[in-house]
Amino acid sequence: MRGIVKYAAGVVLGGAILAGPALAQVVTIGSGSQGSLGFNTGQSVAKLVNQELGITARTQPLTGYLPMINNGELDFGFANAVEVGFASTGTGTYVGKPNKKLRLVGTMFPLKTGLMVVADTGINTIADLKAKASGLRIASEYKGSTIIPYYIEGGLANGGMKYDDFIKVPVSNFVKGIFALGDGLVDVSLVSLNSGAGKKSNAQLRDRGGLQYVSLDASPEGQAKFKAFMPAAKIISMKANPNIPGLQKPANIMEIPWMMMTSVDVSDELVYKITKVIVEHNDKLGTSFGAFKNAKSASMAPANAMPYHPGALRYYKEKGIAVGE
Repeated sequence: MRGIVKYAAGVVLGGAILAGPALAQVVTIGSGSQGSLGFNTGQSVAKLVNQELGITARTQPLTGYLPMINNGELDFGFANAVEVGFASTGTGTYVGKPNKKLRLVGTMFPLKTGLMVVADTGINTIADLKAKASGLRIASEYKGSTIIPYYIEGGLANGGMKYDDFIKVPVSNFVKGIFALGDGLVDVSLVSLNSGAGKKSNAQLRDRGGLQYVSLDASPEGQAKFKAFMPAAKIISMKANPNIPGLQKPANIMEIPWMMMTSVDVSDELVYKITKVIVEHNDKLGTSFGAFKNAKSASMAPANAMPYHPGALRYYKEKGIAVGE
């Protein structure tokens, strides 16, 4: 049965059935496969909703579930802001398949990532990468993570390049692309800031100076080229930090909001309550999953091609949180 709110006799988180006729409100949250960013985010939000609102939230470890939210088969889910925009407009990875009933709840926290190389290549900037492109191997395809090539293409476009300027080496998913860099199978890959996989590859390459982020062109022209591929992302400047792989030197890398979505059919009151509890209990979310410690309520509602849900907008208006900036 489709719908935003489902009722079941005495259901608790995990599906255990209790005695008694009481009815409990249940919501479903698409969360990605176990160990993924979506899984960790979903588990943390579900736990908070259960504890603070008395609503049973069940996570569903699925992939490619945005259409299921659009169709009312799931109530909530997560994706990066670029994919969110594509899903709403039927472009990019959702070309010809707009999900018109999807609505935004808000940003959970920012994701930081960028193109990486081995430090001893002498490549520090996107201009350096362009000068050596023809002889370099780059991770490509990402059949298990179809949004990742858009990040890479955005980074390359920032420097006036495209995939065909490199020797393309297919990898199955994001993590395998990072490990391919550490194993010496590719020369360029996309790596998330301070990620576990990035740390492992950095350790493997210690005798070559470790990993180094390729600093993007943050000029207005460079930003425009980047946003042609990544409209909901931006280029940010990071200071040198010897404790973070890839930041032995300052670098301009990518930042993309990690966002929660719902359907236009989900009740305004439910979305309002969940938005409120996420903002006002961020400390508890941060305890469950460290990435939430980077959340900022003032940046929770950036501009996106996907509209915000009225329930979320109601909360942002009450709290003076700017929407669409």
